Amino acid sequence: MAPEEVLRTAHFAPSEAEVPNLGVSRSAHWIRFRILNDSDEPNLILSIPYAEIDELDLYHIHGRIPKHIAHGGRLAEAESQFGVESGFQITLPIAPSAEEEFFLRVRGFKPIHVPLLVATAANTSTAQSTSLAWIGVYAGALIAMALYNFFIFLSTRDRSYFLYVGYILIIASAQLSFLGFGPLDLLGDSAWFNAHSSIIFALLAVVFGMEFARRFIGTKELMPRLHRLVPIFYALIGLDMALYCFVDSWVGYQFAQAITGWTAIYLLLMGIVGARKGSRQARYFLLAWSAFLVGVLVFVLKDAGVLPFNRLTQFAMPIGSALEGVLLSFGLADRINVLRSEKERLIREQNQVLEQKVRERTAALQESNDTLKRTQTQLVNSEKMASLGQLTAGIAHEINNPVNFITSNIAPLRRNISEVVHVIQEYRAAETAEALSRVREEEARMGVGEAIEELDGIIASVAEGASRTAEIVRGLRNFSRLDENDLKEADLNEGLRSTMTVLGPQYRDKVELRLELGEIPKVECFPGKVNQVFMNILTNAAQATLARADGRPRVVSASTSLFEDQVHVRISDTGIGMNDETIARIFDPFFTTKPVGEGTGLGLAIVYGIINDHGGSIEVQSQPGVGTEFLISLPLRRERSAAKRA
Repeated sequence: MAPEEVLRTAHFAPSEAEVPNLGVSRSAHWIRFRILNDSDEPNLILSIPYAEIDELDLYHIHGRIPKHIAHGGRLAEAESQFGVESGFQITLPIAPSAEEEFFLRVRGFKPIHVPLLVATAANTSTAQSTSLAWIGVYAGALIAMALYNFFIFLSTRDRSYFLYVGYILIIASAQLSFLGFGPLDLLGDSAWFNAHSSIIFALLAVVFGMEFARRFIGTKELMPRLHRLVPIFYALIGLDMALYCFVDSWVGYQFAQAITGWTAIYLLLMGIVGARKGSRQARYFLLAWSAFLVGVLVFVLKDAGVLPFNRLTQFAMPIGSALEGVLLSFGLADRINVLRSEKERLIREQNQVLEQKVRERTAALQESNDTLKRTQTQLVNSEKMASLGQLTAGIAHEINNPVNFITSNIAPLRRNISEVVHVIQEYRAAETAEALSRVREEEARMGVGEAIEELDGIIASVAEGASRTAEIVRGLRNFSRLDENDLKEADLNEGLRSTMTVLGPQYRDKVELRLELGEIPKVECFPGKVNQVFMNILTNAAQATLARADGRPRVVSASTSLFEDQVHVRISDTGIGMNDETIARIFDPFFTTKPVGEGTGLGLAIVYGIINDHGGSIEVQSQPGVGTEFLISLPLRRERSAAKRA
């Protein structure tokens, strides 16, 4: 409706309330009022201390002609807005002792109150300063509480404090938005966001508040059924956020009011249930939430027209949220005391356990002096069996091939033998020439001659499979020598062959394994332990070559030779090599360059111990990107003193 039409209408009704309460409506509202300037100032200031008006236009009626003098509101662009935060202010040119008439058009999709205050510039500035001071105190208090609890979160890593910080900041943003202070104004002024920010922050505050309540009270343990209902609220909030922001703001606001009401009741119920179950945190939350609900109730009753619009009802929610923040801070501080008491109790219990552990450990250390050698032996055997376990799959596959020769030939062998036996029995039963002729015909029909010739091939295949299986088993037995714990003379060439046989199935198609064995005498040693040395070094060499990615040949070589009274065993590879720092530590227990889970760091430490126990030596030469060579020197005869120590 145009202001000229409004000027001609007679449908204005006097307001019964000191502050008009226009409620929620899709229509625009027109307010007609007259102002008498009884001061000496040539201008007066019209203040409307209510920031939730989306569209606002002021017209000056001069000579029955409406003149548009001001435009603003939450939806107005930045350059066309007037006034300051926490409301709107308009300068009215009214001469002293003069009386002028004005029309005010207001519209919005939230409840609209229109408090009209007229004063001089000085009085308006004083009132504004007082209002801003109280708002600053409110914002400063909440920010201080947020910072304090954020530092507590950094020290305790308790998510309750982090969620509380988020809740405090969001609820402060919501309350400041209701008062006209956009917390995100520094990021840029948006008319759309200014109009929707208060409800957006209010819905976000519901989410943070519920998450904080769940964590603070411990609803998952105390009230699992209520705990599982929370995602329903989140879904409704997301739906309402989309409805409010992008579809229909009027309907979205009504839906938001309903959601916040249900949420308030739900959180109140959680606090009551938790308090009845003895939760101290629930009692603090119930008290704090009740304080906030009182503020919300006063604010809602103000919008409903039950309570008058004044400073108390206008600031009821910020006051309630501030009280809630203070009380929740007390609750979080009490939580620290509870955690401290729990920590002291745990420390006492741990001290008792520690004392018991110390006594037990002392007894164990006393006993370990007698069991150290047995533990060392078990460690060597454990590492050896670990190496064997890695090779099990390859050995099983290797044995499976010759076994398949045997099993696949059993059926034709049984069939051919059955046919030959059948024909022999028929020959034995033939007593006449005619019967003998029939047997020969049956023999020809059954192909017994071919079956006999096939028997040679079948038996040869079975023999080859059995021989191959025996060879693999013999190599594995020679390698492991689990039954040989005595010092004896052993052929190191045979030990290397057996180790290569065991390693073959695992690396045959990936790494070229070469043996260059010289003529060497037998060496007095523990054969099983020496084979373990070969296995550990050869395995590391094969893995080092597989780690290459440059296409160079992957070769692992082993050679033996005699030098004076020692046998030299050289094991080299074309792997990735090692730098000097790694070479200096490779024999340290538990040092490994392999990824976590792929090596224990004991293999080469055990190798060093075994070689040293035999009175021998081991040397390493390596170059990054080229490869590594180990030189093992073992005396032909082991010293008797070393044998006794072993």
